[in-house]
Amino acid sequence: MEPFTKRVIQYIQQIPEGKVATYGQIAKLAGNPRAARQVARILHTMSEKHQLPWHRVINAKGKITIANPERQIQALLDEGVEVTHDHNIHLQTYMWHPCDYDDWMNG
Repeated sequence: MEPFTKRVIQYIQQIPEGKVATYGQIAKLAGNPRAARQVARILHTMSEKHQLPWHRVINAKGKITIANPERQIQALLDEGVEVTHDHNIHLQTYMWHPCDYDDWMNG
């Protein structure tokens, strides 16, 4: 497994219940801020194998963008995350801030 992929999986596993992260946030934390699409591919191919909380990863605008969002919406609602009728999540309220968030913001 590539080091970047391993780090992506580790960060996604850390997202706590009731919080969300963006594809770009995970990419930057894992060491490649331009790899948001790669994070999406990793989620798509490895979520089941690594039991990743895939439903907690959304786009940078706070929007659920998968084709059939019902399962993701329900999983987030079950964790207490409010989702609007147009599939948006208020990032200021629900964004996950890992313990090294200050380093992430400044790096």
